[in-house]
Amino acid sequence: MTARISVVTPVFDPPLAVLEETIASVRAQTFSEWEWCVVDDASKDEAVRDLLRRAAASEPRIRLHEREHNGGIVQASNTGLAMATGEIVVLLDHDDLLAPHALARVAEAFRDQPELDYLYSDEAYLDEDGRSFFVFCKPDWSPERFRAQMYTCHLSAARRSLVEEVGGFREGFDGSQDYDLVLRLTERARRIGHLPEVLYKWRMTPASVLGNAEAKPYAYEAGRRALEEHCQRVGIDATVEHRAIPGTYRVRRQVRDQALVSIIIPTRGSSGRVWGAERVFVTACVRSIIERTTYRHYEIVIVADTSTPLQVIAEIRELCGDRLRLVWWDKPFNFASKVNLGAYESSGQQLLLLNDDIEVVSPDWIEEMLGLVQEPDVGLVGARLLLADGRLQHAGHVYDGDPHHIFFHRGSHEAGPASLLQIPRECSGVTAACLMVSKTVYEDVGGMTTGLPSNFNDVDLSLKVRAKGLRVIWTPDATLYHFESQTRDSTVGADELAFLRSRWSVAMSNDPYWNEGLVSGRNDWLVRPTRSGLMDRVG
Repeated sequence: MTARISVVTPVFDPPLAVLEETIASVRAQTFSEWEWCVVDDASKDEAVRDLLRRAAASEPRIRLHEREHNGGIVQASNTGLAMATGEIVVLLDHDDLLAPHALARVAEAFRDQPELDYLYSDEAYLDEDGRSFFVFCKPDWSPERFRAQMYTCHLSAARRSLVEEVGGFREGFDGSQDYDLVLRLTERARRIGHLPEVLYKWRMTPASVLGNAEAKPYAYEAGRRALEEHCQRVGIDATVEHRAIPGTYRVRRQVRDQALVSIIIPTRGSSGRVWGAERVFVTACVRSIIERTTYRHYEIVIVADTSTPLQVIAEIRELCGDRLRLVWWDKPFNFASKVNLGAYESSGQQLLLLNDDIEVVSPDWIEEMLGLVQEPDVGLVGARLLLADGRLQHAGHVYDGDPHHIFFHRGSHEAGPASLLQIPRECSGVTAACLMVSKTVYEDVGGMTTGLPSNFNDVDLSLKVRAKGLRVIWTPDATLYHFESQTRDSTVGADELAFLRSRWSVAMSNDPYWNEGLVSGRNDWLVRPTRSGLMDRVG
């Protein structure tokens, strides 16, 4: 019988009890058309080799190769790939566990999706006692997040023909050899799939990167180099840097052509207290742009109510000089219409929508957002916004029937689950309080919907852009303060919410960056108790 799935596992001196659990998890599979290509990389412990030999002798689907000399994980993994005969390759570490139905779900996915080339699942992290302490409920394919971290990781499955086409594992990337391989796979894959189920249990040990960030520093550098080469292959002009959280990376793109950015700020010249002092919001906003922004090729388009105090207008003129385009608004309040007017009057190739109660924090905020929005498949880019007390106001939208701000009111220095709050990533929407979009895309989707004059016009804009097949990205590397709702009524109108639901009910109930394993109605990625199995013995 020819195997449909080949599980590949390099082995080097795992604890015997752990290896026994790994073997048991493979043998317990409900799917039968598998082979297990096990490569012992010259383990020093004779008991490990004996255990593998006994397993292979008792199960014809376990194929064992014993290397004479230790070659490292790349060589051992490639030996396993060379042994594989299955249509699909599944990667399994020697101390981890497959859920009993893991291979069955993989087989079903590849059977039902003929163009599927790479597939990943959710995973649980295990402590040394085999207890689950964290469940990673992943998004559907999120390429920008993948450039920030190897989030797909376990379980990973791919068509063997594509694995062979890209050359398998590469020497010199030990410790991040799977990241390097999957980067190359996803560059060529016709379709990338995600199974929102915990099909893999990843064991934390003192020697693993997961269990000890200092255990394999070379692995992080290998990951950075793999990502750097990926950028070169796909035409992203960028430098790749390590972030503060080990195993996460920053792809710092080079801005092309010094594009003119039109910063569109609707205002009526309102004032309020921030940090114990009175301020005119639009004046303080413009001053922070002028004084702190390192990107210099921009204009400021002020869409001002005719009731705006003349002194405020005079101060703006003095601050902006010849950067200013002043547009007057003499109709009832309609945020969407004011922004559309500003877009019409602007001269830039890129539009940067900005509330007037914003203050710049990151000097290179425009470069960061511009580098992303200049990617041909990116439609919108949003920023990290902080409230006056430093808590998060905006880290992207999530839609689970209705829109929510991700991790609203959480601490700005929190990493979030799996570093969610510290890396750029795709999301279904971003707030128009600070949003960059090309003028071409904005005009193509018809700008903001004027039937949503106060609320949800940014949700609607995000969904219109995504309906065009373009990505929406949130980045933590553009940080600003947003003194939210200081300049207008923050009440959400029932009619606007009804309008939004009638227009986008299907899209808002199928957020690809949400996960059905999370508790609905929350914005903090709380895992459903029935899904997590937290503190239950697994194996």
